Amino acid sequence: MAVPKRKTSQSKRDKRRTHYKATPVSVVLCPSCKEQKLPHMVCPKCGMYKGKKYLEVKEA
Repeated sequence: MAVPKRKTSQSKRDKRRTHYKATPVSVVLCPSCKEQKLPHMVCPKCGMYKGKKYLEVKEA
C-alpha cells in the first residue's frame, strides 16, 4: 500500500481546497408582496408564483 513519506503541510492542503467554498443563497423579491423568496419557487408569504395564486396561506 502506498504511504506518503512526508506529512502534507497546511499550506499545501489549503491551496488544494481553495475551490471548495460555499456560495451564498440567491434570493429575489416577490413581485406581489415584496418579501424575499427563492427564485422559481412559490412565495411562502403570499402563495403567488408568476402572477397566479398557488397556495392558500393562513394568516398568523
